[in-house]
Amino acid sequence: MDDVMAAPRAVTSAVLPILEAQHVTKRFAFGAETITALSDASLRIDKGEFICLIGPSGCGKSTLLRMVAGFESASEGSLLMWGKPVAAPGPDRGMVFQDYGLFPWLTVTQNVGFGPAARGRPKAEVAATARRFVDMVGLTRFADAYPHQLSGGMKQRVAIARVLANDAEVVLMDEPFGALDAFTRERLQEELLDIWAKAKLTVIFVTHAIEEAIILADRVVVMSPGPGRIVADERIDLARPRDPTSPEFNALRRHLSGLLGGHH
Repeated sequence: MDDVMAAPRAVTSAVLPILEAQHVTKRFAFGAETITALSDASLRIDKGEFICLIGPSGCGKSTLLRMVAGFESASEGSLLMWGKPVAAPGPDRGMVFQDYGLFPWLTVTQNVGFGPAARGRPKAEVAATARRFVDMVGLTRFADAYPHQLSGGMKQRVAIARVLANDAEVVLMDEPFGALDAFTRERLQEELLDIWAKAKLTVIFVTHAIEEAIILADRVVVMSPGPGRIVADERIDLARPRDPTSPEFNALRRHLSGLLGGHH
């Protein structure tokens, strides 16, 4: 975890942000009814930042993530990556889901190398890229295993490696550890921070868990339900690795819980 401790802090400045939401609103039509899932959301994310989105169900966290991924478009406002509109999905933004989304008929190495292979990269390059990221997520011994032979935590590591192998600059994670037991979840949080530091990634991570957000994030963005709005953007100035039993950690937990409680 030494790499995590040494990870450079993103600096907010006049430098172009990697991602920026400018007054983004998203509406969905349900028959004759229109539902506003996200309302007037503005958010700047600099390269290398680890951002957690927290809030109750129905607050627009996953909608915002899908818009950054390019799966949904804004009803109003604009969403930019490096100053250019996000118009469609792309390999520069990789999504990691709770259900892993692995191909069951492919080995770990083949799953990780799928993106570069699909883009027509040379076989030797695909093999080297897959090996690099399989090694990075600690699955070298399981390189030739199939998904059904892996634990939930291992499957999630394969999903992360597959995104990284696709040259993603931004990793989008929608409650990726939500289905895991507490021990596996804690271990994967540590491993994710290690990968984030080594690969110099930008991460947007959706979670319901306040403690998980404080453990992971540079900034915690708090959202309110119906219609979803950003109500707070809190910088977490605690050294990593973070101790959930410390007074500072628990003060932050109470503060964020209060922000959430005030918008139910």
